This record gives sequence, C-alpha cells and structure tokens, in this order.
Amino acid sequence: MAAPLDPRLVRRARATLPFLVALCVVGVGTALLILAQAWLLAESISSVFDTHTTTGLARWAGLLAAVFAGRALLAWAQESLAHRASAAVKSQLRRDILTARLARPTDARTSSSTLITLVTTGLDALDGYYSKYLPQLVLASIVPVVLAIAIGLQDLRSLVIVIITVPLIPVFMALIGWRTEAAMKRRWQTQSRLANHFADLVAGLPTLQVFGRARAQLTGLKRTEDASRAGTMGTLRIAFLSSFALELLATLSVALMAVTIGFRVDAGGMDLRTSLFILILAPEVYLPLRQVGTLYHDAADGMAAAEEAFSLIEHGQLTAGHAQTVPSARTSPLVVDELTYTYPDAQTPAVDGVSLRIDPGELVALAGHSGGGKTTAMNCLLGFLTPQAGSIRIGDVDLCQASAATLQAWREQIAYVPQTPGLIHGTVADNVRLGHGELTDAQVRQLLDRCGGQSLGLAKTVSDDAEGLSAGERRRVALARALARVELGGAGLLVLDEPTAGLDADTEQTVLDAVRASGASVLVVSHRPQVLDQADRVVTVTEVAA
Repeated sequence: MAAPLDPRLVRRARATLPFLVALCVVGVGTALLILAQAWLLAESISSVFDTHTTTGLARWAGLLAAVFAGRALLAWAQESLAHRASAAVKSQLRRDILTARLARPTDARTSSSTLITLVTTGLDALDGYYSKYLPQLVLASIVPVVLAIAIGLQDLRSLVIVIITVPLIPVFMALIGWRTEAAMKRRWQTQSRLANHFADLVAGLPTLQVFGRARAQLTGLKRTEDASRAGTMGTLRIAFLSSFALELLATLSVALMAVTIGFRVDAGGMDLRTSLFILILAPEVYLPLRQVGTLYHDAADGMAAAEEAFSLIEHGQLTAGHAQTVPSARTSPLVVDELTYTYPDAQTPAVDGVSLRIDPGELVALAGHSGGGKTTAMNCLLGFLTPQAGSIRIGDVDLCQASAATLQAWREQIAYVPQTPGLIHGTVADNVRLGHGELTDAQVRQLLDRCGGQSLGLAKTVSDDAEGLSAGERRRVALARALARVELGGAGLLVLDEPTAGLDADTEQTVLDAVRASGASVLVVSHRPQVLDQADRVVTVTEVAA
C-alpha cells in the first residue's frame, strides 16, 4: 500500500502544504468542539436526572446550538479550502506535465490519448482525494488522540479499551488498501487502453472502412470496454466490503466500551455524568478512522493518476544548471561523434555510432533506409532525447551534458521542420508568424511564395490538427515559418525532416533554393535523389541489425 500522503504532492504541489496546515487547525478546532459537545450533553442530561427538573435546558440548548454551528462552519471552511487546493494542485500538475512533455516532446513512453486522459478525467479524480480523503486523514490523526486523552483523564479503564481497539482499524485499512491500490492501478491501465483503442479507431476509420475491418475493430473495443466495466464493478465491491468491515469493527469496539461502562455504572463504580461523557465521545474516536478507510476508495483513482503524472514529470526533468553561452552554427561547426541511443525496453539501439560534421553554411544530408534512426539522431541533436553514448558539440559546448537552460538556448538558434509539421489553430499567416512575430503580410507572402506556396491565402483558416491543408501545404507553411526564424529571427541552423516529401520536382527545387539562400547551416533528413545531389555532404545512417 502506498503512503497515505504521497510526499511528492507536498514537494511538487505548492498548495498542498498550506492546505495541510489549515486542515490541522480545522482538526484541532473540530476536536475541541466535539469535547464541548460531549461535555454539554453529559452535563445537561445528568443535571436533569440530578434535579428532576428541566430548569436551565434552554441555556444548554443554546450552547449546544452554538457548538453545532461551529462544527458546521468548520466543515464549510474545510470543504472550501479543499476545493481551492484541489483546483490549484490539478492546475500545477497539468502545467508540470506540459513542461515535461515540452522537454521531451518525442517521448514515446506515454501515448497522446493516455496523456489526454491523464490531464483531464485522470487528474480530476484528485478532487475526491483533496475534498474527502485528505481532510479525513488529518482529522484521523488529531481527533482520536485528543479525545482519547480526554477519556483517559476521566477513566483509565476506558482508555485501555480505546488503546487496544483503535489500532485494529488501521490494520484492516492497510489490508484493504493493498487490495484497493492494486485494483485501482489495473482500472487506470484498462481506462488508458480504452482511450488509446478509441483514439486509434477514430483516426483509422477511413482505412478500416475501405478494408472492411471497422466492425471487427468494434469487437475489440467492446472487449476493452467490458474489461473496464468489470474493473469498475470490482472496485465498487471492494469499497462496499471494506466499508462494511470497518463499520462492524468500530461498532463492536463502541459496544464493548458501552457494555463495560454499563456494568460499572450499575455497580456504582462510575457516575452518570462521566459515563455519558465517555459514551458520547467513544463513537467520535472511531468515526474519523472508519471514514479514512471508507474514503480511501475516493482517493485511489486520483492517486493512481497522480502516480502516472509524477512518473511522466520526473522522466521529463532535465539536468538543472545555468545556461551556457552557445555559439552560433553560423560561426562554429556542429560535430556529432559516435552518437548512440536506445529507446526504453528496446533490444537494439535505434542509432548506433553515428558521426557527422556541419560546417557553417553547409548543407549536410542524412540518408538511409526508413526506420534506420535518422529521425532519432535528429531528435538527439535537438535535445529532445539524451543519448546513452557519444557527443554533440557546438564549439566547446557538449549538448549531451548540457542543462535544460543551455538546451533551450541552443533551440533558440534552430529552425525546425518536422516530418509532420505542427500547426496551430488560426490562419496561414498566424502559423508563419510563429517563426518571427514581427512579420508583415508582405513578408509572409514572400516567404510562402519562395516555398512554393503561391496558392495559399494568408487568411486561409487552419483548424485543429491542421485540417483544411494538404500534407504538401502543411510542409510549405512549416518551411516558410522556418525561413522566417532563420532570416529574421537569427537562427543559425535549419533542421529539416523530409521537407520535400509529397512535392513535385519544380516545387522541390524551389524549396531547396530557398533553403540555400537562407545562409544558415542545414541538416536535412531525406532519401530523395534531388536533395542528396545538392548536399555538400551525405551521411548514411545504417539500420542496426536486431
């Protein structure tokens, strides 16, 4: 079973620690009000029996009403603080996840659909943790101790019963927690598979329809959905049984104390006031502990998602440190020496011993078979992947050993066109201006024309996932954006991954001319003869044998 409070929530979520401090204040206040409530009830009832009159009951009732109002106020404050803390923590974790993803945007450990599930419904499950489980956990740490001390001051025998029976509840909670934690992890994994399966199905619907396999895929989706439903029902069964077990244990403990006190009162060994005080407090001693066990199930979903979030965040962390001054690729050579990278869980390296040199103003082509590791080598060069061996040097700076700040300074000198260009929702002009924000419409037009985008209107709308543009049009926009960054933004290195794929020969030559005219050093991944022929140097990446 995981710790009741994950220390990473305190370290990484700044809102957690003030929330815990506030909960401690609420817990102490709640314990004192429970004592006041028990004392007032014991005093009022015993006074009626002692005097055989109802004189003064109105005063007792007024004081009790004030206590109840105080407990209600504390409950409201706790709920309000919990929702604020939950919202702040979720917001921070989402930012940290995004930062981690930005640090390693090519990380294949977490799929896009899993990431979407995590930052939406996954982290939303932390609401139950902060609004229910964590407040109850703090109450369970304070209230039973305060009440047990009060009981001990009145009667040591009753305290002994409390000391013997109370630890049984955490023991049962731990046993139930282990089972619940495992069930929740399985449920989270099943939900992630369901999200991935559905996303893949939607993305591949046209292909599946053409090959007549759409209905067959629905069968697989139904199996995954059935597994998710079975996991949910299993979790609910565990929650019901655990709640029943904890309720039974607490009831038996209170009953044991009540029977013991009853015999002693009957024998004259305890007065009515003391017995009432202890009997009123007894259920309140066990209630917070019982509730922690019951509410653990509300927290388990959120903690499973938080565990996934922490794993992603920690994996995305780069070496801390100050930014080094990174020389420009316009004046310093870029040297890659014996670069090797192996993906997690892979048996063979994706890139093994790749070496190349790009002198200022040179166009170097990276060639090889598909799947040979060209894109992987490029991602290492961009700082998205950290190679296991080798070095990438620009001047006297080794980028493989660089801090996050240094890598960011390095990327500011790069213009990049990936194999599948990423475009934002907006217009064509908006996307070109990502390369340089001060571009005029005339400059945007000129850049597009140089990249073969004469037919593209500046005001043409680009929807989500670049809908509205063909693959070739996306590349033209991305190339124009990259040229803007090189020619006007000061970038010294132009990195291109299959920039002319899907373009005709004339447009391809137009693009190559624009790239040459930019004046930047160029690294281009391509297997097209026209690109390779015009390169100053061609480096062939050979596929690693499995």
